[in-house]
Amino acid sequence: MFVIHTNLALAKSYYQSFRAEVAAAQRDPEHVRITPAICAVTSETRMMAEDKRALLDGLGEPIDALTLLSEVLNFDFGAKGMDEPFTPDELASATGLQGIRDRVIQLSGLINPTVRDFPAFSGRGTLRELPNFVGTAVEVADELEAWFTEGACDGLVVAATHMPGSYEDFVRLVFPELQRRGLFRRDYPGTTLRETLGLDRLATRPLGAE
Repeated sequence: MFVIHTNLALAKSYYQSFRAEVAAAQRDPEHVRITPAICAVTSETRMMAEDKRALLDGLGEPIDALTLLSEVLNFDFGAKGMDEPFTPDELASATGLQGIRDRVIQLSGLINPTVRDFPAFSGRGTLRELPNFVGTAVEVADELEAWFTEGACDGLVVAATHMPGSYEDFVRLVFPELQRRGLFRRDYPGTTLRETLGLDRLATRPLGAE
């Protein structure tokens, strides 16, 4: 399950409550994987990583955020003025990632947020949308390890901060440190995503079986 949390405390609280809900529904929580998204900005020194983050943080434009919001919420943000509040019907018509809509309402404290409120409180199209792990490979690995070992997730989705280069930096610098700590595999356990996630294979029935 893909989720977005702004900090470790919120992630831990959600992880525990969601697993409890799964158990209450008579399902095994060990058969569910919760994977928050994060941004990692890494380099050979912390100063280099912080400089890189500052550069990336200044690249986004308001139109970028509105375009991305229109895409994920299935609503044309260009059809409204920046300071025009959304009506209840318009908010209900947002059929995409409704967690983004709910997050904007929660953080803004407004029942009817404006178009301007959406990029401001969602952080969509900027580094502010996700937790930022910034620093050397050791420092980034420390934060990844904390989320993984302190009961906040079953794994993490590393979002690219820029293309190309973001994943190359992460694989070159952070992967070896995670492998050194025994936190990331050196080989894959099988050929399917289910096997990679450590989930049992589903029982199959012959075609046409009742």
